Amino acid sequence: MAQLRETTPQVSETASVSSTSTSPERAVYDDTDFFTTQRNDSQSSLGVASLREMTMSPSHDVEHRIPPVSRLPSELLIACFAKLSASVDLRNCMLVSKTWSSNAVDLLWHRPLCTTWPKLQNVAKSVQEASSYYPYRNLVKRLNFSNLSDEINDGTVQPFMHCKRIERLTLTGCKALTDHGVTTVVKGSNNLLALDITGLDAVTDHALKAVAGNCPRLQGLNITNCSKVTDESLAVVARSCRHLKRLKLNDCTLITDESVTAVGRYCPSMLEIDLHNCRQITDESITLLISKGRSLRELRVAHCSLITDNAFLELPKHLAFDSLRILDLTACFQVHDEAVEKIIETSPRLRNLVLAKCKDITDRSVNAITRLGKNLHYIHLGHCAQITDAAVIQLVKMCNRIRYIDLACCHRLTDASVKQLATLPKLRRIGLVKCQSITDRSILCLAKIGMEATGKPMTSSLLERVHLSYCVHLTLSGIHALLNRCPKLTHLSLTGVQAFFLREDLTAFCREAPPEFTEHQRTMFCVFSGVGVNKLRDYLNSDDPASIYEAEGTMYDDREAEDGEADQQVTGMMNATGLGVDDDDMNDDDEAGEGSQYGVEADA
Repeated sequence: MAQLRETTPQVSETASVSSTSTSPERAVYDDTDFFTTQRNDSQSSLGVASLREMTMSPSHDVEHRIPPVSRLPSELLIACFAKLSASVDLRNCMLVSKTWSSNAVDLLWHRPLCTTWPKLQNVAKSVQEASSYYPYRNLVKRLNFSNLSDEINDGTVQPFMHCKRIERLTLTGCKALTDHGVTTVVKGSNNLLALDITGLDAVTDHALKAVAGNCPRLQGLNITNCSKVTDESLAVVARSCRHLKRLKLNDCTLITDESVTAVGRYCPSMLEIDLHNCRQITDESITLLISKGRSLRELRVAHCSLITDNAFLELPKHLAFDSLRILDLTACFQVHDEAVEKIIETSPRLRNLVLAKCKDITDRSVNAITRLGKNLHYIHLGHCAQITDAAVIQLVKMCNRIRYIDLACCHRLTDASVKQLATLPKLRRIGLVKCQSITDRSILCLAKIGMEATGKPMTSSLLERVHLSYCVHLTLSGIHALLNRCPKLTHLSLTGVQAFFLREDLTAFCREAPPEFTEHQRTMFCVFSGVGVNKLRDYLNSDDPASIYEAEGTMYDDREAEDGEADQQVTGMMNATGLGVDDDDMNDDDEAGEGSQYGVEADA
């Protein structure tokens, strides 16, 4: 028996040696990572691990003691850290270990916060230190100084000349910056992809030439309101930065066809271009831009009054521009039905179409637009006063996915149009400002009061924004029903509606009129937004609604038989406040010019 006891360990030792010599070597962390443990792990395998631990070298012993969470692959750590939205949390992660620190530092410095002056100073100090533990200047990829626009000048941005890997630079509203400051930052920035210098009216061609010479990979450029920029520099940018995809030239009034033509010829990847108020642009450049830009998705030429039908009629025949999703022709007065028909023919997948203030547009254009079918989501026909109910009804029948529609100042429209619009299942926003023929019948349809054709009760409305200013025939009862049936309503404009703007108990829930409004405009201003909509709804649903409606009834008792006189009074007030029918359809603060701002994004 004693002899047997002596030989047993030898057999076990031999088996162990044989096992380790013929099997692949296990990683040092296999025995402790819980997610690698198998169900059939036996006590003998644990015993082997213990043996290996006893024979492990000191260096391996240290490595083995590292917690499993610190041995996660860098990809997993970065993915976890990316879920943290607060920079203080990322900073705390950097303090855990060297592994965590090296994987969190990129995320923390990828887009350093420069929202306050002390933060900006700390960032500037760090990027200037060449001997710091991490090369912070090389980690910065995005810089945004717009929150400190009033305090930024050429000296402020000087330290960031060391950051040569910036990809996105936002200098919006930093009006104290000059050519020197912009040139300092972009010099040597070969990785710059997007530059926004909106509102830098001191910037000239010199700065843009520096951009062209240093940023060959540039894809996005926004020089809105840079009024001193001319064709001289933009043509150079187009030739040097041939990867440009997004270009905003809003209110660059010195720009002519030369710049736009250069963009069309040298930037074939252009996706979005905004030429709002570039009043020297003509048909030639627009035709070339569309013809060459086969990937063009968004084209905005609002207030380019020199554009005529020829800009579209001269497009190459038998070519379709399937990529075009957004087209804004606001106040292009010389665009007529023929051009609209050509646009629809060549761009069958248009999603957002703005023809506001194209006053010669008729039902013929609307009938052409109906061919867009389910693709059409946003349509603005404000001030197209020749449109009738027949065209709108046909539009709704053919394009039942419309989410946003504006028909302000279309005086020929009646309740028939609004009743049809109320059938749109996805309608979110409707503009009927100064459509003075509509009555409470329309509003009750928008509120989906009644039964569907199938006999089932109508579902609650999805409406979020309703603009009914100067619809003089509306009453409190109609608006009350609208409020109760539209739970998602966040904006309701009723400026000039007598049933509201003369009632102090109701206007108490309105927001303040814009400071630039005259006294007459303030008197008629009646816009409910956000919490104000909810408060108005609660007030009208109070325990004593009879007194509320009684106030409405007694206010106009002496004029009930004089509807014509009431209409004349409102029209006179509209003219007195400068809000006549030829003015903007939206004169309720944020409603001004809202038609050219899209509430949805164009999809691919």
